Amino acid sequence: MPLLDTPLLLDFEVSSCENLTYIPLAVRYNLDRFGVRISLTQWQRLPYADRELLARFPLDDDPQIERRFDQALAEMLRTHLNAEVPVQAPDMSPAWQRTDAVPDELLRQCPLAGMAPVSVARWATLPPFHRYVLAKLSRKPVANHDFIPAMKSFGLI
Repeated sequence: MPLLDTPLLLDFEVSSCENLTYIPLAVRYNLDRFGVRISLTQWQRLPYADRELLARFPLDDDPQIERRFDQALAEMLRTHLNAEVPVQAPDMSPAWQRTDAVPDELLRQCPLAGMAPVSVARWATLPPFHRYVLAKLSRKPVANHDFIPAMKSFGLI
């Protein structure tokens, strides 16, 4: 399982995450699906090279990726923060994984952004990471400044 050549940042994330001060959505995706939690403070206390390494992990559904990601994160936290990895059971059926219904939060975010809701048929064609990103950006009941750029990036507008 080779790592990506560069950190995976979505176009609309570059300005806020290019220096990896904030946790990129690709890293959040891997953390959430593997049932691992780290705080923003812990993330920012890791050396840049470690944050960059975590952002280079692929998003494939492969048990080897999960094992290597977990091992790398555990070693980083032990080495640099004298901390253990806070593990919790991953949500086995988050709304973004379903392809038969658009999450309610996303349906509420669309009018806040001045757009029509995403259809179930279109939602079902999106790759899991794109569904995750849109759900993550929609979780609060206020307009998210990255929502429209994400919708454009994913070909939904």
